[in-house]
Amino acid sequence: MLKLTNIQTFYGNIQALKDVDIEISEGEIITLIGANGAGKTTTLMSVSGIVPPRTGEIYFMGQPIHQMRPDEIVSLGISQVPEGRRIFPFLTVTENLDMGAFLRTDKEGIREDMEYIFGLFPILADRRNQAGGTLSGGEQQMLAISRAIMARPRLLLLDEPSLGLAPIIVRQIFDIISKINSEHNTTIFLVEQNANLALKVARRGYVMENGRIILTDSAKNLLSNEEVKKAYLGLST
Repeated sequence: MLKLTNIQTFYGNIQALKDVDIEISEGEIITLIGANGAGKTTTLMSVSGIVPPRTGEIYFMGQPIHQMRPDEIVSLGISQVPEGRRIFPFLTVTENLDMGAFLRTDKEGIREDMEYIFGLFPILADRRNQAGGTLSGGEQQMLAISRAIMARPRLLLLDEPSLGLAPIIVRQIFDIISKINSEHNTTIFLVEQNANLALKVARRGYVMENGRIILTDSAKNLLSNEEVKKAYLGLST
């Protein structure tokens, strides 16, 4: 479904990604783990066109997207949930969800998807007329994920969904991520510092260090890899 080949991305003269190769098959949950500043967020930004790669190629469903605008990429079926949520704070929950469906014209489908979301996150149903900026951090993360789902993406890019959230909310968010994947066959590319949680929901994983992919394997094998345990899971060998 998604293929990155020899991706090199820069911020000015600073190189953030170095010959990154990643492949994701339809229906998978793939995770990209690594330390702060490793290049994980830049990888998602390159896929979504926000920080286009300087060299290399990105293909989605066989179509080159590395030279497309972000809105064109969204229209193909890729939605990103950015780090830090970035909801529209002065719009209501319902209005934020409507913005997620901005490119859609199927009013009945939009209504059905909104009800589906309110089933996934009942707290959002209770807050549907409340301004997004007045929600708690966990509720804003739920809203950010829901806004992306309203675009009916085939590929969902999730950037640090657990960041700054209480453990009980994190578990709820990750349960929903698995549910979205299984119920809608939505492919998920997950960037997450909580490597332990990410590898438990993912099928495969990539480890990034200083802008390079240094290791890839099944999530199960990465969980038991001694170097990964020591560097990213907080466990000694």
